[in-house]
Amino acid sequence: MEFTARQIAALVGGKVDGNPDVAVSSFAKIEEATPGDLTFLANPKYTHYIYNTKAGIVLVREDFEPTESVGATMIRVSDPYAVLSVLMENVSMALNPQPSGVEQPSYVAEGVKLPEGVYIGAFAYVGSGAVLGRNVKIYPQAYVGPGVTVGDDSIIYPGVKIYQGCRIGRRCILQAGAVIGSDGFGFAPMPDGSYNKIPQMGIVELEDDVEVGANTTIDRATMGRTLIRRGTKLDNLIQAAHNSTVGEHTVIAAQTGIAGSTSIGSHCMIGGQVGFAGHIRVGDRVSIGAQSGIPNNVPDGARLMGYPAVSDRDFARHTVYIKRLADLFSRVDRIEKSNKSEK
Repeated sequence: MEFTARQIAALVGGKVDGNPDVAVSSFAKIEEATPGDLTFLANPKYTHYIYNTKAGIVLVREDFEPTESVGATMIRVSDPYAVLSVLMENVSMALNPQPSGVEQPSYVAEGVKLPEGVYIGAFAYVGSGAVLGRNVKIYPQAYVGPGVTVGDDSIIYPGVKIYQGCRIGRRCILQAGAVIGSDGFGFAPMPDGSYNKIPQMGIVELEDDVEVGANTTIDRATMGRTLIRRGTKLDNLIQAAHNSTVGEHTVIAAQTGIAGSTSIGSHCMIGGQVGFAGHIRVGDRVSIGAQSGIPNNVPDGARLMGYPAVSDRDFARHTVYIKRLADLFSRVDRIEKSNKSEK
């Protein structure tokens, strides 16, 4: 399947700078592309690659001004990365037709209705009282427990486990191995030193357009709900504990841990391996660097790094100081030795 620069520009509302008839059939990174590939330039750090890339077409920003000759045809768009995602989505849908129907062996409880376009893969399980929307895709070996609701056009990939009563919105994507609604970590210490398990009576709710990465776990609430609001994207291997809440359109990278009853705001950007203490509130539009530790409440708009987390400016200054410590200690030692010799 080939597309010319002219066709692509018409599809995305871009402007061709170069040969409009050059054709591409695949995607590649700018430093690895070949003449039949389409690539993109969004990060200024990669600008030097555009002068040597072998790509047939490069998506660039509308205001990009090359300082050398560019051999590839450029398509100027407002946001190359966003446009690339749209193009890749369209091509993916064309190359990978959506499955439908019920494969055997699988189990669908009596009384569960299967609307138009639903797919149930082999060895999948759909429990009693489950409600499935139109075009829901449940891939092999997935478990959809009793009373679970899955909204229209959502995708449940292989090995996903959704425990009883949880609610999945429309157009959600649950990657392989994700666990939704496992018991929260609740145990009451007893006089004899043992721990008594506290029943976890709540649910997990994912609003519309949420994506959950592979092997991410979202625990059900002790009471009420653990809530992931619309448009939020969770990477692989994340732990969201009972009664936690993540706001709208927040993105969280892999191996982050969110302790119980913590609330994270909307439009936040959270790096990998960040740890959140329990019962705290993180405001809206907060940015947190990788491996940070968040022990206390965070105001709206904060930019944090480190453990315990401080502002990104303070973190950078502290890092410079730490690098200078060896030299400072050496200077102090020389001064002390000089003072002793003078005495």
